[in-house]
Amino acid sequence: MNTYKNTTALAASIVAALCLSVGGPAMAQKASAAKRAPAAKSMSHSMVERGTVDRIIAAWATRPRLGAVEMMAKYGAPQEATSERLVWHKAGPFKRIMVMNLETPHDFPLPHVDFMEHTIEYKVPQDKIADLLAFDGSSTIQRTTGELSARCDLEGHNVLTLNLDHDIITGKKSVAEARKAFGENVQQDVLGKHPAYVEGLQFKPAGMMAAAFSDEPVIPGSPLRAAEAKTSSNKGDAEILATVAAIDLNEISAAGQAQMKKLSPAVMAYAKMLHQEHGMNMVETLKLGQQIKVTPIITHKVEDLQKKGAGELAALVPLTGAQFERGYIETMVKGHTEVLDMLDGALKTADNAALKAHLTKTRTTVAEHLAKAKALRSAH
Repeated sequence: MNTYKNTTALAASIVAALCLSVGGPAMAQKASAAKRAPAAKSMSHSMVERGTVDRIIAAWATRPRLGAVEMMAKYGAPQEATSERLVWHKAGPFKRIMVMNLETPHDFPLPHVDFMEHTIEYKVPQDKIADLLAFDGSSTIQRTTGELSARCDLEGHNVLTLNLDHDIITGKKSVAEARKAFGENVQQDVLGKHPAYVEGLQFKPAGMMAAAFSDEPVIPGSPLRAAEAKTSSNKGDAEILATVAAIDLNEISAAGQAQMKKLSPAVMAYAKMLHQEHGMNMVETLKLGQQIKVTPIITHKVEDLQKKGAGELAALVPLTGAQFERGYIETMVKGHTEVLDMLDGALKTADNAALKAHLTKTRTTVAEHLAKAKALRSAH
């Protein structure tokens, strides 16, 4: 994917034209139309000040700076701007456009540098990933988020790559045919024929929900998201199991962060103990779900608990020394007190006898953790 795609003697005479054309007059007309499009207006509230962007790219290398100017001429100012990259979100048919002050050498089909990336929402089948990378090594595939990206030095050639990616995935072209078609389309573009594959996407990208692939758990007994779980006659117990696992993971994350700090021996020992004991409890919780044939389900309530733990830990992370110790201990006192209330409620609603026994055991452990946290608080 490069500005100089023609491998014949014509290449030497068209370098300047390609650098300026970015796909030819037709694409320039589309750029002008895009500036007037409602989509661009709807994003204006989050755009970075143009003066700020201009100051940033003034220090960039020449070619990435040209790419940045071209994208702003078409889509307006970006929504993100740092010293090393500009990012546009939901511009045209793309999920994201990124221009980087980074020139990556790329020799297909002739030596050039990549610095501009266009991303669409696309669910790439696993058995096609190797083919796409064999076609163009500057492609990036994110199956979890459902993204397919092409990186080059011109938008038109990223569009060309994405169109040929689609042809490979749908079986319309082989890798070899796609690589050949790439050069042929660029040569047509150079001659002013404005091939459709360079001018715009020849397919409609999927929406995020259709393109994303959350994968499958490999840890036995792992919880499932509510949307992915089959209807269960033990919804209450399924939520309880997921709640206990979420509690354990919150404590494990906090303890792990604590162990990266400089703590007094007593608080460090406490953090290590929480890490190990909550880890063991989570393993036992997942095993229990398998034994009683109830898959833990991450409901909105469970997810709220996960978010609560993340928020509390985010407040602790920036702290250091004695300030972190006091904050960590206080969070453990508050958190374990709340967990005891949750476990008491779960004991009243749980149906399975084995689950009730596990909750009782967990409650005893949590009560011990709370007592130790209170003792540490008194010592401070």
